[in-house]
Amino acid sequence: MLLQVGAPALMQVATVIGIIWAGSLIASGMVANAALTSVVALNTTDPSQAALTWQGIEPVIDGLGNANGEILGGLMTLLISLAALRAGELPKGLNILGLLVGAVGVVTIIPALNALVAVFGLGQIIWFIWMGIVLLRSNPGKAA
Repeated sequence: MLLQVGAPALMQVATVIGIIWAGSLIASGMVANAALTSVVALNTTDPSQAALTWQGIEPVIDGLGNANGEILGGLMTLLISLAALRAGELPKGLNILGLLVGAVGVVTIIPALNALVAVFGLGQIIWFIWMGIVLLRSNPGKAA
């Protein structure tokens, strides 16, 4: 709600992207958990078939989990930070960090820059923690 007033269109798009991103990460974990049961059972009788089965399932898990780049997380972070800058509701340093982290996430879609996924992940952890602190301090009554 805080940023919805200052930049409603950006926040609507960021929200949709965030929901899709969260859903894809959950789906990735669910596919991995379901696959592990089958592959582990198969491994007891036919290890080579288990390895072959896992090789077929792993790209699906990676694709759902954004292993080919953090386009969804990067876009969400970028759009939220841009909306916050426009709305003027959050600290400028937080917004600049979000823009940088989001941009790093988006460029990880380029295969040569995919190694920056770790930078994105660590940066986003810092951004999430800072964002949480700011939001809790801005409305302490809601935290309880």
